[in-house]
Amino acid sequence: MASEFELIARYFTRPKRRAVLGVGDDAALFRVGKGMELAVSTDMLVSGTHFFADADPRRLGHKTLAVNLSDMAAMGARPRWALLSLALPKVDPAWLRAFSAGFHALADAHEVELIGGDTTRGPLNLCVTIFGEVPRGRALRRDRARVGDDVWVSGELGSAALAVALQQGRISLSTSVAERCKRSLDRPQPRVALGLGLRGLANAAIDISDGLAADLGHICERSSLGADVWLDRIPGAKALAAVADRKLAEQALVAGGDDYELCFTAGVKNRARIEALSGRIGVRLQRIGAMRKGQGVSLLDGDGRARGAQVRGYDHFG
Repeated sequence: MASEFELIARYFTRPKRRAVLGVGDDAALFRVGKGMELAVSTDMLVSGTHFFADADPRRLGHKTLAVNLSDMAAMGARPRWALLSLALPKVDPAWLRAFSAGFHALADAHEVELIGGDTTRGPLNLCVTIFGEVPRGRALRRDRARVGDDVWVSGELGSAALAVALQQGRISLSTSVAERCKRSLDRPQPRVALGLGLRGLANAAIDISDGLAADLGHICERSSLGADVWLDRIPGAKALAAVADRKLAEQALVAGGDDYELCFTAGVKNRARIEALSGRIGVRLQRIGAMRKGQGVSLLDGDGRARGAQVRGYDHFG
């Protein structure tokens, strides 16, 4: 059986590119560019809470890094370095080969260096701390939304939540639709290029991990504002139309979570530039509402009437 240090050397040690010192010492060393600020985030994925026990390991390696890249995207930061900590119930070489291949493939695509971490025995638990650079004073933040800002969202929402509902036996889908939803859940595409392009355009931003209503609610709370969102403008995944339970479909759209798209606010004057950015990076951007004085997120129907039911996103302790 491989020791902890052999495991690290075999699956997670790679030649350093920008780091001064990477895997193998008590700490990593890296230099931040002149005039830059360091953006740091950490996310933990726990078996049974964030992914199913039978999750494909290569896809899981991808997702473990993707959810952290999504945080960098939401800050307008360029991801640079990552730390990976693993709790493993046992050493399974085939699982580790596939997991590390998925992780490294996405890291290479975004030029992220794995510079350290930790391993231990325990229930399967995956934790990444990621570091990115952003020009001083230009980070996208949750507390900078303004009254009258447009509310935008990238991509399409809802398919990852449908994959969870399918796995739990709450809905049935055709094989092709089910696979598309499962791919959305297992292989989210972090919107790093969008985050970089929104510097100077967006006033506030967040990634959608716990559901649109909940995450836009965080922008509202931090900015001391409210938001109106038109339900018929939210870009829903095509798979939602295949769900007979319309209440469940709407819940997946506005509160399902695991979308890892970006929700952001921007001044009306920037509409044309945002639409141009959408074409340039090949990512759909949809205007879905507006910021206002007040509190909380109001979901409006096609006639502008607020929906009475309160929609909540995912809450680990709710």
